[in-house]
Amino acid sequence: MARGLSRCLRCREAGPGQLHCCLARVDYAHPWSGLVARLKHEPAWARHLALLLADTPGLPELLGEVELIAPIPLSPARLRERGYNQAWELTRALRRLLPGKAKALPDLLLRRPQAAVQHELERAQRFANTEHAYAVVAPRQSHLRQRHVLLIDDVMTTGATLEAAATVLLAAGATRVSALVFARTPAPETD
Repeated sequence: MARGLSRCLRCREAGPGQLHCCLARVDYAHPWSGLVARLKHEPAWARHLALLLADTPGLPELLGEVELIAPIPLSPARLRERGYNQAWELTRALRRLLPGKAKALPDLLLRRPQAAVQHELERAQRFANTEHAYAVVAPRQSHLRQRHVLLIDDVMTTGATLEAAATVLLAAGATRVSALVFARTPAPETD
């Protein structure tokens, strides 16, 4: 974990996962949720969100540790429908602001078609739905050996997507997988 960072309460309660660390810039709430929605329909918003993302506490240290950067891929159907991957657009915009030694690979992972759309599922269903959702693109597997990989996505809701992708990367030879997201769904309030 990048020096000086600690796991949030929700991550500590969930127990150890596959991610070395995960940084989030904002809570997925108003007004940020509206900006994320715009990114999903207008790729030019990636530049604006990347400007905010670049100021994430701990990001410079994390970028100094990672050797590969990969966006969370979209399913083939969603990519055809949208015409671009918002996580890749965010990655590209951030790399222009914060160039570094880590190589960005838009095609490191592929997403297999899924029966259900993640945002329509409950927490447990999301984890089950992503269990076999990702694979490392065969020619890219050699890039993973003994590497620390940074996954980038626009939103983290339950962590199921990032955990599933991290599991696949670690199984393919990565030594560590961290994540960077623009927004994270806040933990539910308890009474």
